[in-house]
Amino acid sequence: MSLSNTARSYGAVAKTFHWTIALLIITLLPLGLFANQLAYAIQDPTVPSTDADIARAATLFSIHKTLGLVVFFTALARILWAITQTKPGLLNTDKPLETVAAETAHWLLYGSMVAVPLSGWIHHAATTGFAPIWWPFGQNLPFVPKDEAVAEVFAGVHFVLVIVLGATLLAHIGGALKHFFIDRDFTLQRMLPGFGAGPEPAHTKHAATPVFIAIGVWAAALGTGAYTGQFDTHAAEAPVPALAAVQSDWQVQDGTLSIDVVQLGSTVSGTFSDWTAAITFDDPDQTGPAGRVDVTVAIGSLSLGTVTDQAMGPDFFDAGQFPTATFAAEITKTETGYEATGPLTIKGVSVPVTLPFDLAIEGNTATMTGQASVNRLDFNVGQSMQDESSVAFGVIIQVALTAKRS
Repeated sequence: MSLSNTARSYGAVAKTFHWTIALLIITLLPLGLFANQLAYAIQDPTVPSTDADIARAATLFSIHKTLGLVVFFTALARILWAITQTKPGLLNTDKPLETVAAETAHWLLYGSMVAVPLSGWIHHAATTGFAPIWWPFGQNLPFVPKDEAVAEVFAGVHFVLVIVLGATLLAHIGGALKHFFIDRDFTLQRMLPGFGAGPEPAHTKHAATPVFIAIGVWAAALGTGAYTGQFDTHAAEAPVPALAAVQSDWQVQDGTLSIDVVQLGSTVSGTFSDWTAAITFDDPDQTGPAGRVDVTVAIGSLSLGTVTDQAMGPDFFDAGQFPTATFAAEITKTETGYEATGPLTIKGVSVPVTLPFDLAIEGNTATMTGQASVNRLDFNVGQSMQDESSVAFGVIIQVALTAKRS
């Protein structure tokens, strides 16, 4: 068997590409469907999840993502090979509608083999969460920000393009079977190993019409997806109380409050978008009391990547019943810096916490950064996960802010 194509048949390289990608796609479609169903159950705050459920979902998604990239790079190699090769002529040129349909399907398949895994890759790179790609080249993509809105849009694009791919694949298989059982021509056999070249096809003129039809199909699918809300971004469904502005000696101008948790060996970072801090502070000359801070955090304002909804559920923050967390602390100047010490209250449970921080004051402007580590089990967060195989016990709290003296 020749490695290269001829006008009558496909070569060994093209056949290898074809059946390798076909096997991968047939594996990936049901794998992705099952992994998504499991993920929906895990992310549903009303459905309790076990460590085994999360580990299984992460493994399935990692396999799905990794094999998806195999499809992506194999498809690129196949397309580059096809550009250099003779394209075997069609055996049914006497049926122009079937000819256009067949070539349209081929364009849709070629495009989908690249666009489907690429859209999934962008979704993965834009979000924070679990289920890494199993390769040594990192999890990010150039020019793709960590942005949940971007992630949700491309998750919708991926879903729509998968539907186009699945429908085209069914049409392609149906056409191949029609050629074999009804037309009884050599179209299917010349892509199978072990068959000869087959009959000489009539001269085939490859028109541009199928390309434009394929583009129209993709445009119609994406337009339908936009109309049905597949690309909409959704805020967390947990209630987010409107926190009243606070007046204090020092007014926070800007800042960030974030947490880092380790899930299945990977760090997942989350940020609270709504919180207030009432600060009283006078920098003493000696070590000792320096003021007080009272922090209120809207739990529902947390963005934690793909596991945000799960974090809002009863087993974790239970944002519906406990919409806020508080930290009421006394500020102390120490030999090495400053500390805020007092009860941190989450889910109605108060635990003493010390937050060391660095402070710089220039005129009436103060800048501080600090972090503390807490154990989630102390606050009854994630009680169903009593070991660290899925979610680590330790949670890092980080804060950075700039405040001005009133």
